[in-house]
Amino acid sequence: MSRLTNSKGFTLIELVIIIVILGILAAVAIPKYQDLSSEAKAAACRSSLGALRSGITIYYANQAVTTGTAAWPSLANLETVGTVMEQEIPKNPYQAAANAPDSIIDGSASTKGTVIGSRGGWVYKPSTGEMWANTNVTGENSW
Repeated sequence: MSRLTNSKGFTLIELVIIIVILGILAAVAIPKYQDLSSEAKAAACRSSLGALRSGITIYYANQAVTTGTAAWPSLANLETVGTVMEQEIPKNPYQAAANAPDSIIDGSASTKGTVIGSRGGWVYKPSTGEMWANTNVTGENSW
């Protein structure tokens, strides 16, 4: 019987230690990743809302200059590509995928921050030019 003096590979103990270390790293990294994804979703919602509000305000100012009467865009104008926004309405990142495509709901009879129905998207109040998220996952309808 000859003994192998030059064996190669990892022992079972070494493999278990590596698996434990990888488990610890994953346990630390997963909560950090979840924080980043929720922050990214909030930033995307704020950005889209800012772009929509900016387009609405520019339309209002443009109406004042070109027609002499300042007017907020109607819901139909807001939904028509090229009238208020040059591209399609940005997606509300908090809207459920089952409710796609994104929609703008008339908020004429609502106060700012009110969620109407369960469709998601955005709420627009044509009389005042106010717009907010039609979801309230993390309080985004108050932005």
